[in-house]
Amino acid sequence: MDKTIAFAAAPLLVIVYAGLRILDGLDGERGPGPAWTSGHLAFLAALILFVPVFLALRRLAGRGPFATGTAVVGIVGAVCSMAQITIDIVVGARAADHEAMRGMFADVQSVPGVDVVVYTVGPVLLFLGLLVMFCRLAVARAVPVWRAVAVALAVLVSLLGLDALPAVGLLLYVGLAPLPGRRGASPTAARS
Repeated sequence: MDKTIAFAAAPLLVIVYAGLRILDGLDGERGPGPAWTSGHLAFLAALILFVPVFLALRRLAGRGPFATGTAVVGIVGAVCSMAQITIDIVVGARAADHEAMRGMFADVQSVPGVDVVVYTVGPVLLFLGLLVMFCRLAVARAVPVWRAVAVALAVLVSLLGLDALPAVGLLLYVGLAPLPGRRGASPTAARS
């Protein structure tokens, strides 16, 4: 896959998920149903696309230990988020109503380690990886500072919760798309 597509599609799919999440909540609760499933599938696709994004950012940052470690942190965060979204899809598909979903989620989250790895700490690593990588790239002048600012704002806005996802997706789009278009450029990123 052309990595340029991933840089544009990942944030756009975050926006699609956010929109479907809003639609799903119009009746006062979210899931189960087509909006829940479609939105989560869009978000799962976005998370999968963040893997080639991190690999391309690593290359742009010089492929050294720091760039590699940062990419690994981001990819681990994406994988933890993928696990969460997959659980959400399965629960949404199996539950007859919102009350049944609540019980299934409680069962999953009661498994030791799942809450930390899949719901709280793990997913944060995706945003941490993006933030550190873009700050590093901006300092090395491999990307314009405004891209790093957009990504940093996306990370800060994400702290407001899931209702802020439309803004997060838009800010990520501003920061990421179309980043790899500099094929002929040779970034001055440090090799550390």
